[in-house]
Amino acid sequence: MKNRSLKTKLTLLYTVLMTLVILTALAVLLSLSGQALRSGVQTALREQVHQSTRDITPFEDRLEIDSDFYDLDQGIYLSVYGEDGTFLYGRVPYGFNTGEFLRDGQLRTLSSSETQWYVYDARFDLQPYGEVYIRGVSSVAAADHSTAVTFRFAGILLPLMAAVTAFIGYRMTRRALLPVRRITETVQKIQTDEDLSRRVGLGSGRDEIYRLGKTFDGLLEKLEASFQREKQFTSDVSHELRTPLTVILNQCGAMLEHPDLSRTEREGLLLIQKKASDMARLISQLLLLSRADQGRQPVNPELLSLSELTEITAEEQQALAAEKDITLETRIQPGIMAAVDETLYIRMLTNLISNAVSYGRKGGHIYVSLDLENGMAVGRVRDDGYGISEKDLPHIFERFYRGDSSRTDSSHSGLGLSMAQWILKVHSGFIDAESTPSKGSVFTFRLPAASEDRSPKKT
Repeated sequence: MKNRSLKTKLTLLYTVLMTLVILTALAVLLSLSGQALRSGVQTALREQVHQSTRDITPFEDRLEIDSDFYDLDQGIYLSVYGEDGTFLYGRVPYGFNTGEFLRDGQLRTLSSSETQWYVYDARFDLQPYGEVYIRGVSSVAAADHSTAVTFRFAGILLPLMAAVTAFIGYRMTRRALLPVRRITETVQKIQTDEDLSRRVGLGSGRDEIYRLGKTFDGLLEKLEASFQREKQFTSDVSHELRTPLTVILNQCGAMLEHPDLSRTEREGLLLIQKKASDMARLISQLLLLSRADQGRQPVNPELLSLSELTEITAEEQQALAAEKDITLETRIQPGIMAAVDETLYIRMLTNLISNAVSYGRKGGHIYVSLDLENGMAVGRVRDDGYGISEKDLPHIFERFYRGDSSRTDSSHSGLGLSMAQWILKVHSGFIDAESTPSKGSVFTFRLPAASEDRSPKKT
């Protein structure tokens, strides 16, 4: 039951409750109708007996019986008995004991040959003939038959009413939960598109669901404003820091050209220059992501050879890998074309390789490959380094997230994978990662490839 939807639960609850109400009502009605049917048969029996005297003409020595007396009106048998209980005229049902004692004014239920009967006797003074008894006999089964018919009708009606109730309950519940469905769809779209500008927009309403929708819209407005302020702050700070960093780097470069620097001074300036370069690279990444968040980062795709771009980028990163005594090997299928922004693609691949170097072992290997699979350009950057722990793996594409920092150099900002993911996303591609601690990691990216019969543009 826990796995069922709220709509199903409410429909089942409504159907069960209404079915119980219908069953209770039918049980009461059937009970009352059964009693009413039996009471009706007994009343008809008394009336027939008392009205039967109109079909009897008394004489001093005999009674003349009209043919209507012998008719089975409503299944009632009528018979006439003498004052001493002797049967004189009339009809008696088969199997009924005609010697049953006569009792004036009493309605009894008698059993005979596995059949039950309603019996009513009444004494009349028919002058000049004298006193006689008229007996009426009616089968109890006749009344029970009518009750059974009612029960069968109820047995047909109940499932039909239950089905109608379930249908009506489902439609009512579905209509009542439409706002909830709209809220859910809005949340899902926000999660998928990462677009906080969406609103539920249920409109005017006073019930709890409408109030929930308005509250949710208000929360989204505050979140959107908060994120916009954060993005703007990141953009403003990055812009403001670029100028002093440029000055620091220029001054470091100029001072390092001075021939009179001591060894200690030169080492200090080189350290300042390296840290300033790292900071400049971080600010550049922040600006790119900030512009991407605000939709201001230009993307200029061109039909290019991914095979050549991948080969060139890998060669450029070999020097970085060599500094850590890591061997970088490539296996690139030639002739793979795709419409990409050259600068962004190179940046994405550079981030992946530098990330592999940061988490690689001294003396280890990095393998860069590119293949064409089912119309997609599939690239892989694999290393045999320290790997990523199971708890860190779901978070590696989050901004500023870093795994075990003791195994990476301090220049690793935690923005490279976030940037790579965004670059692939704007090119209608995606990236995923697999890793085994102490054995290494593999990052796989996929991009839509262009037709093979199209030649690449020169860059």
